[in-house]
Amino acid sequence: MSGHSKWANIRVRKTAQDARRGKIYTKYARLIEIAAREGGGDVTSNIRLRTLIETAKSDSVPNANIDRAIKKGTGELKGDAMQEVTYEAYGPAGTAFIIEALTDNKNRTIANVKMILGKSGGHLAASGSVLWMFERRGVVVAGGGEVGLSSIIGDSAALEMLELEVIDYGAEDFEANDQHIRVVTDTAKWTAVRDFLKTKSLTIESAGLQFIPKQTAPVDGATMQKVESLIEALEEDEDVSEVHTNAEVA
Repeated sequence: MSGHSKWANIRVRKTAQDARRGKIYTKYARLIEIAAREGGGDVTSNIRLRTLIETAKSDSVPNANIDRAIKKGTGELKGDAMQEVTYEAYGPAGTAFIIEALTDNKNRTIANVKMILGKSGGHLAASGSVLWMFERRGVVVAGGGEVGLSSIIGDSAALEMLELEVIDYGAEDFEANDQHIRVVTDTAKWTAVRDFLKTKSLTIESAGLQFIPKQTAPVDGATMQKVESLIEALEEDEDVSEVHTNAEVA
């Protein structure tokens, strides 16, 4: 299962950018609001809400933000209802994109996404024409914590033991380089893997569900720069929460 994903760095970079821009608080607030509206505000019966709250707290989202989002979802506080929307698109050199958004105005969001894609030579795709290229999986990316990653990476026996342990917790794929460990699970196991890696004094840099390409699309360096510029432009939109692509440097 060990290896190195050429496109995993895009996900790591994206997470860092989201945190710097403060979008992470907004994303969790919107997701929590939607979960509370759909399943109620009781975390004992609403598993999705409980998981989102746990993940939000691990990303240092203030309790006041979480409570406010729950109240908006249950109707205790007024506000336009948030919705989850997913767009399929093609970008530079025919690369495939899945764009997730959290919005209270779908007309505004789709207009903005179309404009951003158009500036990069991309366009929205028909429903189902891109989605089949991806699969939904849990992904956990961890970096050096208090102990640091070097002691694990530099010890082949320790790394092999860690891999075997995360397999027991539900890992389907395990990758490691000098800076990060990346674990892929089915959609139900990522929280267990995340919590286990925390016990190893590692820092969780990102954790949650992602669309992973079943097969990547190799592109040259110049095209990848265009792909990354498009990702950055999409992420700048306040409604866009996640961007996934099958592009990979050849």
